[in-house]
Amino acid sequence: MRQSNQVIFARSAANEYTEGGNLKLEEQIKFESDGLTLDGVLHVPDDWKPSEKRTAMLVLHGFGGSKNGGGSVAQAELLAKWGYVALRFDFRGCGDSEGRRGYIRCFDQVADTRNAVSWLAKREEVDPDRIGSGGGSFGAAVTVYTAGIDKRIAAAISIGGWGNGERKFRGQHPTPEAWQKFTSMLEAGKKHRQETGEELMVPRWDIVPIPEHLRKNVNPDANMEFPAETAQSMFDFKADEVVGNIAPRPLLLLHSASDSVTPTEQSVEMFKRAGKPTELILLADIDHFPFADESSRTVDILKGWLDRYFPASVS
Repeated sequence: MRQSNQVIFARSAANEYTEGGNLKLEEQIKFESDGLTLDGVLHVPDDWKPSEKRTAMLVLHGFGGSKNGGGSVAQAELLAKWGYVALRFDFRGCGDSEGRRGYIRCFDQVADTRNAVSWLAKREEVDPDRIGSGGGSFGAAVTVYTAGIDKRIAAAISIGGWGNGERKFRGQHPTPEAWQKFTSMLEAGKKHRQETGEELMVPRWDIVPIPEHLRKNVNPDANMEFPAETAQSMFDFKADEVVGNIAPRPLLLLHSASDSVTPTEQSVEMFKRAGKPTELILLADIDHFPFADESSRTVDILKGWLDRYFPASVS
């Protein structure tokens, strides 16, 4: 059996210690986005010195999840360990942020990300010209779109992301019966809103099906019900259309070669539309939640890509 050299960090509060004995610097923060207060955690490298400006990364959570999801925590802690300032935060309507619960509209999350960049750029620890963004699944799609329209994002990482909502959903609801059920739900949502002025609420799994054996990776505080308009928002969202604008800033597209949640072709199609420098990496030993698998090479790949294209320190 192949042995893993991946380090798994446990969650801890500010001023506790990592497995390596280094002091963890975490700050509970809040910032404004379109009149709503969003909640986050800022991770600062333990060797940061006052007046020093560091490279920073946003860590965007998945669909209806939160900043406390295992993948987001693991990424932020790894980034801080590698010398980056990292910000993980809850989108509006998620986790501890303000906003109607579960009311997810993709362009709202793009706005939240841009406002996070604005907040992070003002921090004394951060070089405002070196702020990147990364995310998984829904957070990856938001990362790509935001980087495509906002040049302040200096590097982008998409893990298990998607570029075309309609094509993604067709892959997630592949049979004629499943597709009919999904599109009927979209139509029922529109009709319900027109007739009542209220949203038709639908279960999470009716929007994004996840195999039973992977559902344990969904954070316990994740939203489990959403308005049908959320599904329509994702259906209409097309990061494909702006991914080419990211170049010449670096972009990493990392995906499972046989993703059982987000079809692998989504990253392949984004790669076709992206400019240089972009890397597409498909891994056979992971599924949709790579940080849940201790044997995957995800951590090594991220570290190598960052060292090459977006290092924590610049001489």
